[in-house]
Amino acid sequence: MEISSFKSYLIILFVVLIIISVFVFRQFLRTRKDELSLVKFEQKGLKSLAKASELYEFGSIQIKKRLYKEATKTFLQAIEYYDNEPNEAKAIIENALGFSYAAQNEFKQAIKHYNSAIKFLPGYIVALNNLASAQQRLLEYDLAYATYKKVLVIDQNNKTAIKKIKELEKRNNYTPYKEIKDKGF
Repeated sequence: MEISSFKSYLIILFVVLIIISVFVFRQFLRTRKDELSLVKFEQKGLKSLAKASELYEFGSIQIKKRLYKEATKTFLQAIEYYDNEPNEAKAIIENALGFSYAAQNEFKQAIKHYNSAIKFLPGYIVALNNLASAQQRLLEYDLAYATYKKVLVIDQNNKTAIKKIKELEKRNNYTPYKEIKDKGF
């Protein structure tokens, strides 16, 4: 049995549509799950949450929904309850709070919390990368470069740090074009 080019085109189109449908449906399920979790936490109310882990989960959902101001409030409350948590949990909460501040362009506050995260967990690469990014946004290029170098000491294959170091080196070695003869209009 021979398949014509039109039939093969339809089969390929059908397969592509099925694949796209699967991805769209998976994304729909993820979004729905986040929405249900957000509603569940909002129904409980921020005041009724007394565990740092619950507050972190609620704040993470708020970040996914780009509710950064609300997430900041939630993470600040989580800090009030995280005394009995291990240092790893404290570092993760501090990093998330720094991220929510950075998303609101409050980079000095973000840096403060990234540094707290690094105090709790000195080898926390995500917090180090976030710290360097915030430093870069505040035009503190030398500090950002040094922080990315620290990341590479811990993880020499870190793609983010390698990429950003190259960008910073290119920026530092930049010289404007000075030849005017026979160029331009």
